[in-house]
Amino acid sequence: MHNCCRGSHPEIRDYGREPFVFNINHATNMNQNFRTTLWTGRDMQLTLMSIPVGCDIGVEMHQDVDQFIRIERGHAKVYIGDRRNALCEVGTVNGNYAIIIPAGTWHNIVNAGNRPLKVYSLYAPLQHPFGTVHKTKKDAEH
Repeated sequence: MHNCCRGSHPEIRDYGREPFVFNINHATNMNQNFRTTLWTGRDMQLTLMSIPVGCDIGVEMHQDVDQFIRIERGHAKVYIGDRRNALCEVGTVNGNYAIIIPAGTWHNIVNAGNRPLKVYSLYAPLQHPFGTVHKTKKDAEH
């Protein structure tokens, strides 16, 4: 049996490698955790993030992982660069913007709004273990 939610509101958890149909906007906005893995396949992974006001995802680089980030709600400042200590502000974006980050690129996303920033992220290949949930950024750093 497939774990599918056709047009309904899924429980926020990792649905693994089964086909999965759901409302991404609703799921992203319902997520209250800093990071929740919603789907982990063999070669791709979907996570949901809720970034508190004034906080960020943290300066990071995924050596062998391409990343796609979609802003669902809020305003964010986007920083990208070739070196950790030399990020350039690309601009301020809001809902309906996407950010594509090639493997090996340093980046950071900062909540520049007045409510939690809601984003989803696709990683290819996988970045986090199946079922990853980080309630806070501090949890994600350990």
